[in-house]
Amino acid sequence: MIIRVLIAEDQAMVRGALSALLAMEGDIEIVAEASRGDEVVPVALTARPDVALLDIEMPGADGISAAAELTRQLPGTKIIMLTTFGRTGYLRRAMTAGAVGFLLKDAPASELAEAVRQVAAGERVIDPDLAITAVRDGENPLTERERDVLRAASDGASISAVADRLHLSPGTVRNYLSNAIRKLGTSNRVEAARRAEVKGWL
Repeated sequence: MIIRVLIAEDQAMVRGALSALLAMEGDIEIVAEASRGDEVVPVALTARPDVALLDIEMPGADGISAAAELTRQLPGTKIIMLTTFGRTGYLRRAMTAGAVGFLLKDAPASELAEAVRQVAAGERVIDPDLAITAVRDGENPLTERERDVLRAASDGASISAVADRLHLSPGTVRNYLSNAIRKLGTSNRVEAARRAEVKGWL
């Protein structure tokens, strides 16, 4: 059986390399490519791939959002997320969005081809080191609103500027920030935002 694959990756060189490597496999055919997250679903609806390889960080829409929409519109397409960053928060969010595979881009080509075969056969494939780290790190402790406020404050914006951006009162912003700082065990909001970003929790 030929496995039909879509590759979504914003860097043309990486996308070309992935396509060339997988095309060398006798049972894998690259049927579509996308360079933006918001192209994934329209391209997939036309090409009807068995497996979609999605980069997490793309313009237009991130890969996790694209995965969620692809799962909704084409539930038969199996999704593998590819990322440069081994962030456990990304892993959890990707699985919630419907992904059944999660690999780092520096994985050997043979491993990627095998992962495509495994998910096409109904299995899950997760980078083992990342899976162990995800268990150790636990769930994202931040609420959705705390994440919004941390994101808005991550560039060093003042409390009043964050309040204006999010249409909240300065007091409410202070409360969300202090909760996030406490939960993340940091001493200030910039550190808290950095730690949450590294974990993939934003």
